[in-house]
Amino acid sequence: MASIALKTFIGLRQSSPENNSINISKSLPTSQTHRRLRINASKSSPRVTGRNLRVAVVGGGPAGGAAAETLAKGGIETFLIERKMDNCKPCGGAIPLCMVGEFDLPLDIIDRKVTKMKMISPSNVAVDIGQTLKPHEYIGMVRREVLDAYLRDRAAEAGASVLNGLFLRMDMPKAPNSPYVLHYTSYDSKTNGAGEKCTLEVDAVIGADGANSRVAKSINAGDYEYAIAFQERIRISDDKMKYYENLAEMYVGDDVSPDFYGWVFPKCDHVAVGTGTVTHKADIKKFQLATRLRADSKITGGKIIRVEAHPIPEHPRPRRLQDRVALVGDAAGYVTKCSGEGIYFAAKSGRMCAEAIVEGSENGKRMVEESDLRKYLEKWDKTYWPTYKVLDILQKVFYRSNPAREAFVEMCADEYVQKMTFDSYLYKKVAPGNPIEDLKLAVNTIGSLVRANALRREMDKLSV
Repeated sequence: MASIALKTFIGLRQSSPENNSINISKSLPTSQTHRRLRINASKSSPRVTGRNLRVAVVGGGPAGGAAAETLAKGGIETFLIERKMDNCKPCGGAIPLCMVGEFDLPLDIIDRKVTKMKMISPSNVAVDIGQTLKPHEYIGMVRREVLDAYLRDRAAEAGASVLNGLFLRMDMPKAPNSPYVLHYTSYDSKTNGAGEKCTLEVDAVIGADGANSRVAKSINAGDYEYAIAFQERIRISDDKMKYYENLAEMYVGDDVSPDFYGWVFPKCDHVAVGTGTVTHKADIKKFQLATRLRADSKITGGKIIRVEAHPIPEHPRPRRLQDRVALVGDAAGYVTKCSGEGIYFAAKSGRMCAEAIVEGSENGKRMVEESDLRKYLEKWDKTYWPTYKVLDILQKVFYRSNPAREAFVEMCADEYVQKMTFDSYLYKKVAPGNPIEDLKLAVNTIGSLVRANALRREMDKLSV
């Protein structure tokens, strides 16, 4: 897998050694320099005089929060723009164990530690998953409004200026090394909700503003296929909540989604029940109803306390970088197929992009170039492209029909499959396999698919 050539979707432009002064139209606090990354580099780009490099991060989710914190700690004057400070994105909220340590997340923002999962087939055959987990291992369940706010607050503590504002558009530089001019509506305490039109001049921009990214539109990043995720937060009785204390459920079948899955994930005092689809977006509410019906008595009598819907990208955008503007997270299209995971990859891409800027600018002392930001994309593609490709193949093979989904659930009962799956998910590293077990798995997979195809032929006969 590592030998596969990686394709990046960017083009390079020659940078000029000019340097222009940068101004901001509204008085904003200068960010402080906290713990610095030590960089030893030789650069041909001009030094920034009288100030440090200025970077705007548009979007305050996991990607934006992680990017802003890394930039501020690395000596960059950082501005984070976010419109909805209490944003509750419709998201299952699962995070891998490695993210807790890697991003130094406090345990009190994790609602539940899931150690058991049920994978439920179209015919309601349930397979218990989690028997291979070690005592300290778990999948964290978070609420996005809690996680996102924590990461933004930490970025502010590191010295980033967090602006409550709606990004509108961006004027491109009129000359090499001249500033980007961001137009946004500010919603601070002085505007009383009406908003005030403002501009901000910066040297570089990180677009972390989600699937409908306006930053992406500003650089003509191109479109991508997307899924619609629909989720209801349902408060259930304490005795029913006890069942979901450390358990999550995943439902597969044409009834809940023709190309994804339905879920019931536990939160602090409620469960998140949702589904998604790419191919049948108009039927999303029908699929949601089917997911609730499949969960049946386990959530009966619950009260819906919130309804959420949002687009989720299905693949990276054709362009993720132009000059001194880079996309991260959902804006770049970093959501895995098959599992629909995006939180970890959003935060990781934000941090990696910011690290490339810190390194390329020598801790904010020099102007960055497109070649500096390209290092982030090259590192990202080399590290994660195989993961995205494998999950894309799995979705195409096992989500194409109900018999194939039955085969998928059957495979999930295998302890070796569970161990390999959890090890790869929890630590975001390809787990080393056992050649003998790998051979057995290949044989079992073929057997499951053969049985699935036989079942599909019999079902086709009945439908004639």
